[in-house]
Amino acid sequence: MRTLVFLLLPSLALAQDFDLVIRGGRIVDGTGNPSFIGDVAIRGDRIVAIGHLTRTAARRTIDADGLTVAPGFIDMHNHSDYTLLADGNAQSMIRQGVTTMVLGEGESVAPVGGKQPPASRRVLISGGAPDWTDFNGYFARLLHQGISTNIASYVGSGQIWTYVHGEQAGPPAAAELDQMRALVRQAMEQGALGVSSSLSGPPGSWIDTDTLVAMCEAAAPYGGWYSTHMRTEGRGVFESVAEAIEIGRRAHVPVDIIHLKIAEHTMWGQMPELIATIARARAEGVQVQANVYPYRAGQNDLASIIPPWAHEGGTEAMIRRLQDPSLRPRLESEILHGIPGSNWYDHYTATGGWDGMLLVSLSNPQYKKFEGMRMNQVIEAVGKPSLDVLFELLESNGGSVPTVYFHHSEQDMRFALQQPFVSIGSDGTAVSIDGPLAAGHPHPRFFGTFPRILGRYVREQHVLTLEDAIRKMTSANANKIGAFDRGLLRPGMMADVTVFDAAHVIDNATFEKPHQYATGIEYVVVNGRVVLDHGQHTGARPGMILKRQHSGAA
Repeated sequence: MRTLVFLLLPSLALAQDFDLVIRGGRIVDGTGNPSFIGDVAIRGDRIVAIGHLTRTAARRTIDADGLTVAPGFIDMHNHSDYTLLADGNAQSMIRQGVTTMVLGEGESVAPVGGKQPPASRRVLISGGAPDWTDFNGYFARLLHQGISTNIASYVGSGQIWTYVHGEQAGPPAAAELDQMRALVRQAMEQGALGVSSSLSGPPGSWIDTDTLVAMCEAAAPYGGWYSTHMRTEGRGVFESVAEAIEIGRRAHVPVDIIHLKIAEHTMWGQMPELIATIARARAEGVQVQANVYPYRAGQNDLASIIPPWAHEGGTEAMIRRLQDPSLRPRLESEILHGIPGSNWYDHYTATGGWDGMLLVSLSNPQYKKFEGMRMNQVIEAVGKPSLDVLFELLESNGGSVPTVYFHHSEQDMRFALQQPFVSIGSDGTAVSIDGPLAAGHPHPRFFGTFPRILGRYVREQHVLTLEDAIRKMTSANANKIGAFDRGLLRPGMMADVTVFDAAHVIDNATFEKPHQYATGIEYVVVNGRVVLDHGQHTGARPGMILKRQHSGAA
């Protein structure tokens, strides 16, 4: 009997070596170093071995011969804050190989309350208002229902502004500024990554530089970053970069510029000069980086064409101003020609005309027929003057019409993409090709950002090497969010892994037909569990909340 036990023990140990082994793939480990052929072994939620693991056994083995094995992709800038509550499977992101999404821009999910008018508080896709007030409440709700990807979030400066100061311009009082700092500290204590901003339109455009510095100073002791959609990406883009650098320098926080671009057709070709500005600041010791998405169009709202002063008091107040005949001359002049001496980012002048705008979604059923059409086509179909149509669309659709703007050049985007301090973020949202999250006509980046990098800019155009592209999608972003146990394939790291066919991976979504999943992403593992299996979602929801790691405020 003893002999029998002795003979079985080695066999028993062998059978329990690993939970999952990914065998024979081309390993691109996330460092930017050359790839190699090998195996990746996972036990529980951790990578435990890498190499030629021929004398091992596992509960499951994935044959990765002919495939590439990489760390799970980290989407540095994502807007799935609310769609995750409608569907935690995050279909369009998982199918791109994304295992972590970084949320929170100017308006984050928290804090909720204060002077934010109830009507302005974000309505959930499934109906109703948020049932949380802080990040702890939001994170708890996500984990209760389950999510397929990990998530992390910044706290939005605009969210804090409206909580304390309301939907109005004007400098905050000293007591208000103290409350803003306290809210930042609360968010950081609850795991926020830092302070984010979206300054191109209200409420962000109402926030002055000194107030942003004060918010960032509150985040600094916690290791927080400042992530910014700058005040303008158009004619004042150099001044906006300078402001971002100034905030980082004064507040002693690292800076990440969201989707770096020159969104002004008269300035295309000046990206090398803009990059040189950032490089000089880096050489002087300012920690400033950036991210980009691989498209020459962005998405905002048709309401962004309306000047900032017309937004004060909220959406209803804006609509009343659009209906006021006495304000029509001023609105028309500023929309079509900009505001002299102002740093307002005018999307109309930046884009160069109505044909550079594609309507994504309209809430009023009467106007659904215009989804996916260019604004010039809608103006022609309605048969009214352009501003009459603009105002009608906003008035009839609750003051908001998500819109794609074709406002920056491919050449500038490619130059930015190649810079060593520029990483990848989709600026997209986790949606689906069916169900409630298939509504509208979204930007194709919702479905294709990361496969587009791998297929178009690595394999086809050789803009990036495969190793550097993976670094920009993984370890570069992990470092920004302080997720130091992710972003690399190393023993001891969390088991977030993406396996893809480098010879065929590609985005399929287009501006004309965006609802198409990417192809070539074969397997996605999140915290050790297979979420995408042979290109199909398993329904697993092992995602975690990733919080900024810190030792407490000084």
